[in-house]
Amino acid sequence: MKYIEVKIKTSKSGIDPVLAALMNIGINDAMIDDPDEILAMIASPGPSEWYDESQIPDVSMIEPAVTVFFADDEEGRSKSNDVRKAIEELAKSAAEGRYGAEADLGELSVSAKVEDDVLWRDKWKEYFKPTKLSNNIVVKPTWCEYEPSEEDIVIEIDPGMAFGTGTHPTTRMSLFALEQVLRGGETVLDVGTGTGVLTIASSLLGAKEIFAYDLDDVAVRVAQENIELNPGMENIHVAPGDLLKGVEIEADVIVANILADILIHLTDDAYRLVKDEGYLIMSGIIKDKWDMVCESAELA
Repeated sequence: MKYIEVKIKTSKSGIDPVLAALMNIGINDAMIDDPDEILAMIASPGPSEWYDESQIPDVSMIEPAVTVFFADDEEGRSKSNDVRKAIEELAKSAAEGRYGAEADLGELSVSAKVEDDVLWRDKWKEYFKPTKLSNNIVVKPTWCEYEPSEEDIVIEIDPGMAFGTGTHPTTRMSLFALEQVLRGGETVLDVGTGTGVLTIASSLLGAKEIFAYDLDDVAVRVAQENIELNPGMENIHVAPGDLLKGVEIEADVIVANILADILIHLTDDAYRLVKDEGYLIMSGIIKDKWDMVCESAELA
């Protein structure tokens, strides 16, 4: 079988705007090449402990980019064309100063090629090794061996080809926040669950009941599969959902690791559902979007 690989070259500050542009046309799954993310993984706790050092890429050679994949069929070719148009609109908006006079979104070039999906299915797994994401939480791919310490909380995961591995800094920050606020017995809502990392972590950290939502049906399926890889996850409920629309479950903690442009549509429902003395954890906010998200939260 064949697939279409569409790669968008950008800058480090352009990654989030590119992801937002893709989400606006219904594309929620992407592979991100972010040098900062790789540096963070290498630095904590160290390559010799978590990685085969021979497989760590040269960060200086990595260009920031966002890559999406489609089947090589009529629908896939149509989606590829939609991506090209969306990035052209993004470049136009950037040129008009919509992202600030000093914003640099990079070249925003789009290239597409057709590849054999056998290579796609397996090659990326070479670089995903057990990784410590917070004080105690370790994400372990199902195909790797790992001997945990007594303090380790291990999450088994098979993220699939087009989903994040949980190692992005925004996921790390969300996990750290969950470690600070979960004491046992809480109800948690995980909005935009993706691979289910934050959902599984919430259960392992003592939450009594977790409800996870994602707009993407494939993400819902992948999250459910990952949940089933980890024993004792009967307290987790996964369902399709557009943020928190239609949800009536009050929660002690609501966590959303998405994008700033999406988070601002979440705050009203989040404040409606979070209990008194509860917590709303939001991540995925770039510096330029901070004021916008704060204003949305203050008005909720």
